[in-house]
Amino acid sequence: MNALEAKSLGLSYGSHRIFQDLNLSVETGKITVLIGSNGCGKSTLLRSMARLLKPEQGAILLDGGDIARLPTKEVAKRMALLPQGPTAPEGLTVLQLVKQGRYPYQSWLRQWSREDEKMVRRALEVTGLSEWAEKSVDSLSGGQRQRAWIAMTLAQDTDMILLDEPTTYLDMTHQLEVLDLLYERNERDGRTIVMVLHDINLACRYAHRIVAIKNGRVYAQGAPEEVVTAEMIEAVFEMKCQMILDPVYGTPLCIPYGKSRSGGEVPESDPLWKELA
Repeated sequence: MNALEAKSLGLSYGSHRIFQDLNLSVETGKITVLIGSNGCGKSTLLRSMARLLKPEQGAILLDGGDIARLPTKEVAKRMALLPQGPTAPEGLTVLQLVKQGRYPYQSWLRQWSREDEKMVRRALEVTGLSEWAEKSVDSLSGGQRQRAWIAMTLAQDTDMILLDEPTTYLDMTHQLEVLDLLYERNERDGRTIVMVLHDINLACRYAHRIVAIKNGRVYAQGAPEEVVTAEMIEAVFEMKCQMILDPVYGTPLCIPYGKSRSGGEVPESDPLWKELA
């Protein structure tokens, strides 16, 4: 069974219709990455899948059931969402932030428990932040800060994690650090992960499935080697490129055409273009 599905989904942002009759599926235990040009609605779609936006038509199905019919805390026990560029109150420690992930399990009848403590400590450990637990979040580096937010979602102990551009504003080293961490959680815990990423090559490296969005619809979805082609890149991003295999990982690698080092653009009539194409 698919962990998450959008069925004939219709979404608008203000008066602007973003999606019409959109259908996609997220496989259980896999990493799915949403790609598409800026403004195509990837983040809006992710928020809808997390039940933060109500569809105008269609439905989001979580484990086969309509997510709109589930209590909020029940959804929070099954799905965690990390939005783009989250911010923490000034002075909040890493430990205090990670503890927020246990909110769905708290009630008047059930206060902080040994299980809560165990999940928080484990989340700190797997993200490599145990020694930083008493540090304020705003004192951390960008990569550490993002790991702290991911630790909070791990402490929530859901089978599914949704992340909106988790590598934004991070340098290459920290991008790989964050994505490696998520990949490990998928491999070791079997967590279903859905991410919005801008970097197509990193999406191909880490994703089991790619979903390409264009004009309010799913243009293509499937394994990276099936979906990410020069034709798809041109259609979705309006950019010509050459696709080769990553020499290290064997995944699709996009080499975009653009301005040359001399400042000129390689014209289609140039023999070099034919050679590259």
